Amino acid sequence: MNPRERRAARHQQPNPEVETGPRPRRRKAPITVEQVVDTALDVIATEGYEALTMRRLATALDTGPASLYAHVVNKADLDELLIGRLCAELVLPRPDPEAWREQLRGVCTQMRDQYLKYPGISRAALAMAPTDLETVRVSEGMLAILLAGGVAPGAAAWAIDALLLYVAAYCLEVSIARRRSAHDDVAWVRDRDELVRRFTALPAETFPHTTRYATELTAGEGHDRFDFTLTLMTDGLARR
Repeated sequence: MNPRERRAARHQQPNPEVETGPRPRRRKAPITVEQVVDTALDVIATEGYEALTMRRLATALDTGPASLYAHVVNKADLDELLIGRLCAELVLPRPDPEAWREQLRGVCTQMRDQYLKYPGISRAALAMAPTDLETVRVSEGMLAILLAGGVAPGAAAWAIDALLLYVAAYCLEVSIARRRSAHDDVAWVRDRDELVRRFTALPAETFPHTTRYATELTAGEGHDRFDFTLTLMTDGLARR
């Protein structure tokens, strides 16, 4: 099979009765798709997603870029494999109508934690149609939770898209902020005390609310804002 045929096969359940034809000759130590994904994740974990190119990946695998295309169609295909690998780590609960909001937030929190292990990787999930079996497994699980909670199918479908988009965007922002904060000359820009000082120093007649509520505008520890937003979104679904 060529790379495109192999990509299509990854989106289907394996059928042992289907004959795939004679296997091509393999070199002594062949590169596998799993090895490509493992190595790509290692590059991202140490250098960030922006550093991952097909050429950089080929170097890490000690091979040429052309050989990678025997396993992945292109960078977009690699992105789908990466997100699929992270989705495979998510544990999906049995839908509970009495706890569906907590379950939904739990799935999103797991996804957040997977994304943050690999700086910037959530960029790969943006504008990506979920066709990998593992990504579809997650959306299927989220859909089951929402339907169990009484959310209408149309609203549930759009809610999944909105939740996953928020998780990806949140993690991308965190990754960018962490990378910038690693440089001493820019860390102060996001320092809370510095932000409060700048907000309160603004002319009150022009920015009455910003100066008055500077503390509230800069409040939050850890993932407080993430948790707040997920609660806001799920509570909104419940009210619908």
